[in-house]
Amino acid sequence: MCAGDTGKRMQPPWCPPDGTELPKLRLYNSLTRTKVRKNKITSLYCCPLQTQFQNSGLYSVLWYCCGPTVYDASHMGHARSYISFDILRRILMNYFKYDVFYCMNITDIDDKIIKRARQNHLLEQYRAKKPSASQILQDVLTAREPFQAKLAETTDPDKKQMLERLDTAVTAALTPLQGAIKSGTADAVLLDEAKDLLSDWLDSQFGCQVTENSIFSLLPKYWEEEYHKDMDALNVLPPDVLTRVSEYVPEIVEFVKKIVDNGYGYESNGSVYFDTAKFGASSGHSYAKLVPEAVGDQKALQEGEGDLSISADRLSEKRSQNDFALWKASKPGEPSWESPWGKGRPGWHIECSAMAGSILGASMDIHGGGFDLRFPHHDNELAQSEAYFENNHWVRYFLHTGHLTIAGCKMSKSLKNFITIKDALAKHTARQLRLAFLMHSWKDTLDYSNNTMESAIQYEKFMNEFFLNVKDILRTPTDITGQFEKWEAEEIELNKSFYEKKEAVHEALCDNIDTRTALEEIRALVGQSNAYVAARKAAKLLPNRMLLQSIAQYLTDMFKTFGAIEGTEPIGFPVGKNGQNTDLESTVMPYLNVLSDFREGVRKIAREQKVTEVLQLCDAVRDDILPELGVRLEDHEGLRTVVKLVDRETLLKEREEKKKLEEEKRRKKEEAAKKKQEQEMAKQAKMKIPPSEMFRSETDKYSSFDDTGFPTHDAEGKEISKGQTKKLRKLYEAQEKLYNEYLQSNQNGS
Repeated sequence: MCAGDTGKRMQPPWCPPDGTELPKLRLYNSLTRTKVRKNKITSLYCCPLQTQFQNSGLYSVLWYCCGPTVYDASHMGHARSYISFDILRRILMNYFKYDVFYCMNITDIDDKIIKRARQNHLLEQYRAKKPSASQILQDVLTAREPFQAKLAETTDPDKKQMLERLDTAVTAALTPLQGAIKSGTADAVLLDEAKDLLSDWLDSQFGCQVTENSIFSLLPKYWEEEYHKDMDALNVLPPDVLTRVSEYVPEIVEFVKKIVDNGYGYESNGSVYFDTAKFGASSGHSYAKLVPEAVGDQKALQEGEGDLSISADRLSEKRSQNDFALWKASKPGEPSWESPWGKGRPGWHIECSAMAGSILGASMDIHGGGFDLRFPHHDNELAQSEAYFENNHWVRYFLHTGHLTIAGCKMSKSLKNFITIKDALAKHTARQLRLAFLMHSWKDTLDYSNNTMESAIQYEKFMNEFFLNVKDILRTPTDITGQFEKWEAEEIELNKSFYEKKEAVHEALCDNIDTRTALEEIRALVGQSNAYVAARKAAKLLPNRMLLQSIAQYLTDMFKTFGAIEGTEPIGFPVGKNGQNTDLESTVMPYLNVLSDFREGVRKIAREQKVTEVLQLCDAVRDDILPELGVRLEDHEGLRTVVKLVDRETLLKEREEKKKLEEEKRRKKEEAAKKKQEQEMAKQAKMKIPPSEMFRSETDKYSSFDDTGFPTHDAEGKEISKGQTKKLRKLYEAQEKLYNEYLQSNQNGS
């Protein structure tokens, strides 16, 4: 303050930063076939959806997902949807911080289930009677007639191929059984090979006699349990609410009644159908919002109705071929429940509408399912639900996962590429499968192949090595203040890249939850971190542990968000089989460090004293003994030995690959030495040939020679041209030189 200035000093005006607009979460909505942009973001990791109850304190996101029809083992096609939706669900909950309320159904009443349960029941009864070999043969021959007629009528190439394979297997089993009957011996092979053919025939003969509802519940109960085991093995979160059709029949009946009362359904011969024309013509309603171009596709519509519901009499009950069943009058051999229209069972599409409506109400935020469910299933769900609630927004966002192919082909039993989830988990871990899904867009086709899985395995290995290296750096002894090293230009540059990659990952996840791009940005970050570590080690300097720890923790949190890491592991993938032993590292690492230091001390003395046997024993500890225990030692010249805990199976595989490489290297070395020896021997043999003799043996090329053995005429007696003579002269002179060297060496030797 200047002398004489009595005024009070004031703070200058503050200039706030301009700020930048953060990316907004967009999801591909099948209702618009575009990425729908959501409302403004309130924070970096929170991009609120335009949800039903955003300001009411209730669930932020109401989500319904079509679950499995449980009549057989879950396969990789199921995994395509359920792993993908699990990834989306986890990211919305754990990254974008939504409160997701997730409801899923189990379809345990369905035409496929009814037919399969009936067939299983009748085949078990048949087996229980212990029929003779001759009776089995007679029944199989009888059943084969309608089967072969069905085979001849089948036009679908996949189904035809599957039926042909079954027919071939039955034929192969028939011949020995016919011989066995003649010789008085029995053979059970035919019954096993022909069980599908027999059960189909038994069903056509006696299926109408199966009426007990409990018979139809055993099959779905078994396969539902297997499905839950598969999902648990894949680390898929269970739904918040799980609904079963069999438990919601009263609600379904009431749902159908209201649709009829609202004027959009009609009864016909004990069944109830949805009037698509009436609904589509009503103000505020539209039929087939998802795939309007598919309206009238009778093949798709009949598949949606089910094999037991497309007989001529059933089809004739409908006012329009586009109408679909809400309630089906039960025929003999089908389960049934009481209703205002007589005994019957629910249609397929109405099940989801009634169950979702019971739990989530008149409108939900997200509805998920496989791409092939868009029409007619989801379009029919939309129509009947909006007919019930008299609204036009039963679903706000429809998410459909892409198809799954097997090595470029459609998955099919007929193509022998039908892979169950258990089959896949026998070859790869749940994390590897999830990484494969993360490396592809959730809405596009995913090709499950050796190349796809190898890419996932290599990505996992790449990430795991980074985590192991960071853990090793963090174990380097230091005091508390020593953890905070001075940042040089290299650290500042890496940290800048770290924040850029975090922003890029966020942008990718905002863009339709693009995990493929997110994983590539993560890969780039790890690559930059590895380069930084390598440069520091080359300069005999320790990397900055706090910076690397921050990067590793961020990556660990992201993989936890994706569902690829479970548990409380602070950094990296958990150690042990399937990552279950999370306490192993902290327990055993102090002892392993002592062992490693002791071994390094022994190696140092052995090198100084040149005790080869001790060095070989130290190598054996590293290469043979510790890998069996899941421990990898990495020796670096001039640096301390790195200790890493790795799955035993991975280390043993690495050891075998190393042995193969060493064996290949040894083999190539031997081949090179042998080739060199052969070349030397050939050279020695060639040196012994006088130039006057070198062309005389080639009678297929030359017929006349001069006094020195040089050719003058070719095999046909024509005089050799000047150009050819010039070339041959060079060869002759070269051989003359070799021969002289040979003579000289012999003289010196003698």
